[in-house]
Amino acid sequence: MNKINSIRKDWSLIETLIAQDGKILDIGCGDGGLMEQLENNRNAITHGIELNRDLAANAIARGFNVVHGNAELDLSQYSNNSFDYVILSQTLQAMMKPKDILSELLRIGSKAIVSFPNFGHWKIRLQLLISGKMPVTESLPYTWYDTPNIHFFTIKDFLNLCNEMNIVIEKSIGLTSKGKQFDISESVTGVNFFTHEAIFLLSYKNFEPIKIKSSKKVFAKNSVIANLLLDES
Repeated sequence: MNKINSIRKDWSLIETLIAQDGKILDIGCGDGGLMEQLENNRNAITHGIELNRDLAANAIARGFNVVHGNAELDLSQYSNNSFDYVILSQTLQAMMKPKDILSELLRIGSKAIVSFPNFGHWKIRLQLLISGKMPVTESLPYTWYDTPNIHFFTIKDFLNLCNEMNIVIEKSIGLTSKGKQFDISESVTGVNFFTHEAIFLLSYKNFEPIKIKSSKKVFAKNSVIANLLLDES
């Protein structure tokens, strides 16, 4: 799957994760291609932030609500829950502090959509094993000395980070190098080996109290553990 087809597939899957009429922030929005797609197909209200000045200028010239800025420095300017969705497509591995970025995505957005290439894919492992050099693949096309990617990680690494941060994975989609789509949560065996790219829909755990009546007291229990309680009445 070449880079252009990969991007188009990535955008198509991102679109399926977004409800109609949502307010969206696209981080690293380029010239506004994904924003245009979501406005047309999801009636979305889109905003973008782009590090490249020329791309940001092109997006603005095309009529999109885009600012030129650095997400790692400028996301702090957005208030909590400013957006329904915050999108970070194929960029997390280029961030200086990926953990902090994930936290910011879910502070300013109700949900985050994150996609990235999987450094645990078998082609990358094989290249590293045989050549002993940093791999160059379709999804990671740069040599080690000129790559914008500074944090290489695998599906397992990302799942562990989400668990550490108490992030809920609402949906997870994997793509093979041939573009075959599958649900990561239902493909545990070998998922880190065969997944070429991954897309995750994320949110924070929402602990809503549920009142449970008993003959003595009324207790407010967290909804995630309420099904473990016995009825005392």
